[in-house]
Amino acid sequence: MVAPRTTNRKLLGRLSLPERTFVADALRTETVGGVLLLVAAVTALIWANTPIKDTYEAVLGFHVGPAALGLDLSLQHWAADGLLAVFFFVAGIELKRELVAGDLRDPRAAALPVVAALCGMVVPALVYTLTNITGGGSLAGWAVPTATDIAFALAVLAVIGTSLPSALRAFLLTLAVVDDLFAILIIAVFFTDDLNFAALGGALVGLAVFWLLLRKGVRGWYVYVPLAFVIWGLMYNSGIHATIAGVSMGLMLRCTPRTEDGEERSPGERVEHLVRPLSAGLAVPLFALFSAGVSVSGGTLGDVFTRPETLGVVLGLVVGKTVGIFGGTWLTARFTRASLSDDLAWADVFAVASLAGIGFTVSLLIGELAFDGDAALTDEVKAAVLTGSLIAALAATVLLKIRNARYRRLWEAEERDDDLDGIPDIYEEHDPAYHLRMADIYEGKAAEHRRIAGLRAAERAAELEAAERDRPTEVVGGAGDVGGGPA
Repeated sequence: MVAPRTTNRKLLGRLSLPERTFVADALRTETVGGVLLLVAAVTALIWANTPIKDTYEAVLGFHVGPAALGLDLSLQHWAADGLLAVFFFVAGIELKRELVAGDLRDPRAAALPVVAALCGMVVPALVYTLTNITGGGSLAGWAVPTATDIAFALAVLAVIGTSLPSALRAFLLTLAVVDDLFAILIIAVFFTDDLNFAALGGALVGLAVFWLLLRKGVRGWYVYVPLAFVIWGLMYNSGIHATIAGVSMGLMLRCTPRTEDGEERSPGERVEHLVRPLSAGLAVPLFALFSAGVSVSGGTLGDVFTRPETLGVVLGLVVGKTVGIFGGTWLTARFTRASLSDDLAWADVFAVASLAGIGFTVSLLIGELAFDGDAALTDEVKAAVLTGSLIAALAATVLLKIRNARYRRLWEAEERDDDLDGIPDIYEEHDPAYHLRMADIYEGKAAEHRRIAGLRAAERAAELEAAERDRPTEVVGGAGDVGGGPA
C-alpha cells in the first residue's frame, strides 16, 4: 500500500512518507561515513603529532599522475581536487532530486532551508570579517566558516545517540545540501585562478556530451566513468576548481522516475545509491586523512584564540552559524506567518543550528584555497576549523541531550507500525483501510484474551470442584448426644 503524500504548512512539520524514506536511507549512509570521517581525522591528528610526523608530510607531498596532462599532483591535491569531486557529484544529485522530486519543489517548503542556509553563510562571513577588521587580520578567509559538514554532524548524532525526529534530521540534511551549493558557487567565483579557455571549452564540450548521452538513454559505467575523468581533468586545467565538474555532472542526471516505462527509481537515485557509499565511506575520509593532520601544541591552540584569522573562523562556526540559521528560521516564520510544528520548540531549532556549526570538509578545502602559499597560516586555520567544530559539537551535544527524552517519544511515535504493513501508523490516521485492519487486529486480540480468560475460569472451577471433593465429611451425632447412650 502506498501512503498518500501529506501537506503540512507548519515549519519543521512531519515529512511526507516518500521524503522520510529517502532521508532515512541517505542519513544511514552519511552517519556511517561520518564515523569513518571522525576516525580519519583523529588518525591524521595523531600521525601529524608523533615522532613519525615526517612520514605524514612525505605521504602528502608524494606526486603521482601524468605530467604531460598537467595532472602530476601530490596526494593531498588528489584528495582535495579529485576525491572531493565525487563528494560534490553526490551533492549535485541530492540538490537536483530535492528541487524536482523532493519537498523543495514546493516554493513554500523550499523557503525555510534556503533562507536558513543563506543566513547561516552570511552571518559567519560577517562575523569573520568584523573580527579581522577589528584585529587587523586578513579578510581572505571570510568563506572558511560558511560551510556545514553533514557527515561530521551526523556522526556526532550517532555518537551521542539522540533520537532526533526525522523533520529535524531532514532540515539539517537539506541545510547542508543548499549550503554545499553556495559553497560550490563561492569556490567557482572567488577561488578561480587565471582561466585556460581552451581547457574550459573542452570541459564544457565534455559536459555537453555527458548530457546528450544521458538524454539518449545510453547506459554503461564504461562510457560515463572515462568521460567523467576527461571532464574532470579538463576542468582542473582550466583554472576552475575541479569539484565544479562533479557537481555539474550530478545536476545533469534525471531524478524523476518515468512511471510509464515501469521505472521504480530514477537514474539519479540509482547512481546516488551506488556512489554515495564511495563518497561517504572513502572519498571524504581520505580527504580528512590528508587534510586534518595539523601540528597541535599549546602555542598553536593559544594562537587560535588570539590571531584574528583563526579567531574569526572559530567565532564564525560557533556563533555565526548558530545565530544565522536560527535567525533565518525565525524570520521565515515571522514573515510567512507560518508556525513551528506543535511537536517542537524553538530550543530545538537552536540546538540544530549549533550542530550546523560543525564545518569540516568544505571548510578545510576553502581554508587551503584562501591561504594558498602560506603554509603556516593554512595549518593554523585548519586548527581553527577543528577547534570551532569541536566546540560546536560539544554545545550541540549538551543542548540535544536536554531534550533527548522528548525526541525519543517523538521518534517512537514516528516508528510505530501496529498493523505491520511497513508504513508507520502516523501516516495512516485518515485511511479507513488502516482502521479496519486495526479493528481486525484488536478483535483477534480480544478473542484471544476471551479464550485465555475462559481457560483460566475453567481451570479455577475445576480446582474448586476438586477441593470440594477432597474436603472431609462431617459425622452427624456422637456419644455425648442425648439419646446416644445404650438402651
